[in-house]
Amino acid sequence: MAHTILVVDDEARIVKLVRDYLERAGFVVLSAHDGETALLLARRERPDLIILDLMLPGVDGLDVCRRLRQETAVPIIMLTARVEEADRIVGLELGADDYVTKPFSPRELVARVRAALRRASGQIGPASVIRAGDLQLDTATLTATVGGQAVDLTPTEFQLLAALARQPGRIFDREQLLEAIHGVAFDGYDRSVDSHIKNLRRKIEPDSRQPRRIETVYGVGYRLVER
Repeated sequence: MAHTILVVDDEARIVKLVRDYLERAGFVVLSAHDGETALLLARRERPDLIILDLMLPGVDGLDVCRRLRQETAVPIIMLTARVEEADRIVGLELGADDYVTKPFSPRELVARVRAALRRASGQIGPASVIRAGDLQLDTATLTATVGGQAVDLTPTEFQLLAALARQPGRIFDREQLLEAIHGVAFDGYDRSVDSHIKNLRRKIEPDSRQPRRIETVYGVGYRLVER
């Protein structure tokens, strides 16, 4: 069955461009031009992935992302003309999985959609249960527990944590982690890794301000410490 993608942008030409490329790639495409309609369609149609512009009339993209993350872990790719780093960080910290900056390559966008769907379906490596200390990840069901307690992770957060947990103690630089979460080596945005790590720490650390499980190795990257 074809995956359903919801494209949200107030520019009709952008929606048409993205729709054309996605449909050629075999996806079913829904569209919305404002935040309220996007929320309605997301709740009613339950798409497999959402491409979400930040600059929307009425409820903006950041608000849409925030509300959706309270209800679902559906993969969200931000589509934005904003180039300021702070805007991208806010979107990622609200739970978006990826971002694409306008003007963009439609082919790259399709590649990112496919990568995000692979993450969401658990196709991130050998099907197995990964254990590292009191952390357990089931890659078949994308479920995670810490100390026996379930933790709600987005697909990107799950894949990032799985990459770290497969090799506890190994130091990963940001480029390696970007490749792990995207599935292919995109020209990376290093701070996106920092944003996802920050979200993970909120969810799996007793005190995210003093992390014990995911350690920062200054000037290099991150490593998982078994607890």
